[in-house]
Amino acid sequence: MKNEVRVIIPAFNEERSITRVIDEIPSNKVTEIIVVDNGSEDATADAAKKAGATVLFEPANGYGNACLKGMSYIRDTADDTTGIIVFLDGDHADYPDEMEKLIEPILDGQADLVIGSRTLGHREKSSMTPQQIFGNWLSTRLMRWIYHARFTDLGPFRAIRWQSLKALHMEDRNYGWTIEMQIKAVKNRLNYTEVPVNYRKRIGTSKVSGTLKGSLLAGKKIIWTIFKYW
Repeated sequence: MKNEVRVIIPAFNEERSITRVIDEIPSNKVTEIIVVDNGSEDATADAAKKAGATVLFEPANGYGNACLKGMSYIRDTADDTTGIIVFLDGDHADYPDEMEKLIEPILDGQADLVIGSRTLGHREKSSMTPQQIFGNWLSTRLMRWIYHARFTDLGPFRAIRWQSLKALHMEDRNYGWTIEMQIKAVKNRLNYTEVPVNYRKRIGTSKVSGTLKGSLLAGKKIIWTIFKYW
């Protein structure tokens, strides 16, 4: 991939937002935008195709499943040494045009992994639920106490060297994906940093934090993942 940047966007029923997300990605910085339709029941895939993205299908529900599908595609089509992968949600809560801030420390040789921190940036009012805010606080504190990790957020907007990502041997198939990556980055002694990113209200209702059941399942899985790798 030779410093090429590819974006993986897991998407489930994001017909209303996915075009706006793709349109706001800085096209002069990105080689390919990969949308992984994770069993959508609406026209997410059609909207993504019309916006110019490569569309993959992963019928097995789960955020991690969608990310792994995107990785498998890159491994088969662009497996080189110096590419960068950006993960971005399809709900328009992040600001895709801030992508340059995420990839800059990697291009400068200062980091292998960069997390877009909503905690360090500006959050629009009500863009995160109280359980999300508390869950981030608790998870990052536990990572600091157990792994001496310096993270402030589990934000999904992130960039990582392709070769570093492969070396982590990611395996989580749902809610534990983001924290698994951060824990394994620490344990594998990757250079990592955070940059402030802004965050707004998503388009539509969250499939995780928008319901009590989703929040509880996600919280349980995240805590379990923290102790799994201890």
